[in-house]
Amino acid sequence: MRVVVYSDLHYAGAAERSRRGFEARAIRNPLLRGMALAWRHWIWLRDPMAHNHRLEALIEANPDPDLVVVNGDFSLDSAFVGVSDDAALASASEALGRLRGAYGSRLLATMGDHELGKQSLFGGVGGLRLESWRRCEDSLALEAVWRRDVGPWSLVGIASTPAALPVFAPEMLPSERSGWESVGRNIQDRYRAVLDSIGPDRRILLFVHDPSALPFLAREASVVGRLPQVAQTIIGHLHTPSLFRLAQGLAGMPRIRFLGNTVRRYSSALREARVWREFRTVLCPSPPGIQLLKDGGWLELELPLDSAESGLRIRRHRLPWGPES
Repeated sequence: MRVVVYSDLHYAGAAERSRRGFEARAIRNPLLRGMALAWRHWIWLRDPMAHNHRLEALIEANPDPDLVVVNGDFSLDSAFVGVSDDAALASASEALGRLRGAYGSRLLATMGDHELGKQSLFGGVGGLRLESWRRCEDSLALEAVWRRDVGPWSLVGIASTPAALPVFAPEMLPSERSGWESVGRNIQDRYRAVLDSIGPDRRILLFVHDPSALPFLAREASVVGRLPQVAQTIIGHLHTPSLFRLAQGLAGMPRIRFLGNTVRRYSSALREARVWREFRTVLCPSPPGIQLLKDGGWLELELPLDSAESGLRIRRHRLPWGPES
């Protein structure tokens, strides 16, 4: 069975494309604004709105796979509050509509952090919104926890943000804290029930967008008991294999608390990144990768259906870098 994996599409619909320069406008400090612009121009993505065509390129490159998993982050999240923003909701709806039109019931999708909202990297604006959670479930029909069995394999997706809720607590509105805590408990109950229902003779492929969730999952008895069955955990979020390797090298670093919430969140995740190895983690890059390396693409998984013991094959495919036609 051939399974392809996409992640971090960050599709920008018409309303989001009208917000050009949204990141710079969110940064009041001119020095930080200059640093952010340089980071995006030379390292990350010079124009985050110039990559919609890569979604069609992915579909054209993979017209008839057996299954497709999209591992989160469908919109640009230009208001930093997830799909509670109408423009971000429209972007995510358009991207999901194209994917569902191409793949139908073969499509499986996880929630990313940008679906629910996250503070901007330098500006510190935005954050989680409960309305984004409701819209993910009701408007986008995204399941926070899902399972699909194929042969001896169980594919399981878990929404990363609710699983790692303490990391995002400073980004919640005080009035929504109790609501988010209820969401977190509900997600725990759901993934515990799913994992507990998987027989000991099955192999598991786990899909989690943000690896920040893995240390929290590793504290759950239902997860620890299944780790020997986890053949691979597919993450997204980091966009480029180079950042994934850097994160592994920085595993165990001290938590940095004095440079703002975003740095605190990233350093907290890296402090516990050694846990990633227990999950046998592999990164699915974003379609463009990053500006500096132009190393984007997708993953292809080959699952033997006669016996899981005969081995899983994973290939990373590069997507040619080129301007939107």
